[in-house]
Amino acid sequence: KLEEFLNFEKIKISLKEAILLDYYTAGFLWAKEMNFSLIQLSGFMDLLNFLLENLRDKHMTLGDNLKELGKAMAGIGETDSERNVDLNFFSIEQAKAVIDYL
Repeated sequence: KLEEFLNFEKIKISLKEAILLDYYTAGFLWAKEMNFSLIQLSGFMDLLNFLLENLRDKHMTLGDNLKELGKAMAGIGETDSERNVDLNFFSIEQAKAVIDYL
């Protein structure tokens, strides 16, 4: 199903498509094992895509990408209304697990 969603048509002959399918499938299955809600699962998949785009499009180093991950995850669990709440649907424990996974 994920292969269809990602619109991969050459999965049998394209190493790139096979690797990307593996990347997203592994992340999806891990998030399902964590019993993430649908919103959390969607946010996690967005985060996987965000990090991959940083590598592919911006040519970020691993260190710079980890800094971006830290910025994205910063403030989870806080109540300050002025901070970015894009990933606030994760608990602190879940955020730590996401960071460990990535």
